[in-house]
Amino acid sequence: MTQALPDAARGTFELDTVLKRDIFSTIERGLWRDEAGNAFPAVRRRYTDVKWWIKPLARHFARREARALRRAEGSGHTVPVYALEEGALVRGFVDGIPLQIARPYGDAAFFRSAREGLREVHRRRIAHNDLAKPQNWLYAADGRAVLMDFQLAFCFERRSKFFRVAAYEDIRHLLKQKRSFCPEALTPMEKRILARKSLFTRIWMATGKQVYNFVTRRLLNYHDTEGRGPRAMEQGPRIAEALGAAPGVRGVHIADFPTAGHSFGLYAFVEATGTSEETLRAHLATTVPDILPPEHLQIVPALPRDEAGEVRDDLLRLVALNQIDQLEQLPRSASEQAAIDAIIRDRRNLSDRVRRGI
Repeated sequence: MTQALPDAARGTFELDTVLKRDIFSTIERGLWRDEAGNAFPAVRRRYTDVKWWIKPLARHFARREARALRRAEGSGHTVPVYALEEGALVRGFVDGIPLQIARPYGDAAFFRSAREGLREVHRRRIAHNDLAKPQNWLYAADGRAVLMDFQLAFCFERRSKFFRVAAYEDIRHLLKQKRSFCPEALTPMEKRILARKSLFTRIWMATGKQVYNFVTRRLLNYHDTEGRGPRAMEQGPRIAEALGAAPGVRGVHIADFPTAGHSFGLYAFVEATGTSEETLRAHLATTVPDILPPEHLQIVPALPRDEAGEVRDDLLRLVALNQIDQLEQLPRSASEQAAIDAIIRDRRNLSDRVRRGI
């Protein structure tokens, strides 16, 4: 049964891909078909399968996000709401890449777009309240900044003191992202904002943040994985360590991707010579017998590395997801391009679409 929002269209969500799952919800990608038969790319945040004692909180987050997105509609930097159902929120989908993957170094235009988007949200008396996370900033295919995940957003009836403080913290968190990727474009005023936390934030960091971390991490065992599944976070490091100790292996990088059955698989990129996939899988069976082996294991001549020698996780994650077309949005050197081209030619995951029942 659909609990319609004001002017919300009724229709049906058709599942295509499971994107993420945590203690509060499962995030699914698919199509929203309205009563007229029109289809729109959509994302559903579904909490029907969460534990019974989590459901009231998950329901609260869904309604909070729906309210904020409805009020933000027309800003040009958020997504529409299609339906708020009992057990799920269905919203629009934007073709883009999370900030921690896009890594828009030196892209001042993106941060101008982000500031414009945040200004439009604030004009509607909405404080996002969760912009410290890079995954809540999307680098859209057209270069536009899109604000995501309004579960913790506040909607105000007037521009109160509390609103102004919350809006200030939104701006400060945006500037922290800008400092990470485009510090040369920071203005003197922006640098002063970065250096000055609000009194409310200082009190929160000293008191409430400790309670929040205890409840979410210790009691609920919830950790912010920046879009990665728990298997990649919990089992990935052990698999990488085991593979790294095998003869002939020079480097290992683990990524995850959605699979059939509403789960996630692991993709191991192994930089090695003089060995084979069969040998490495046998090595894993011996060294970490208690862990499921990665669904895909690809031996590569070289892992793409930046000037500092760090493996380009952003490039490899898109290969693991088989989102090859989105690689064009990411900057890379000639050597990184050569390494990723060789990997793409022999990639193992050839599907980025996981359909129900397949």
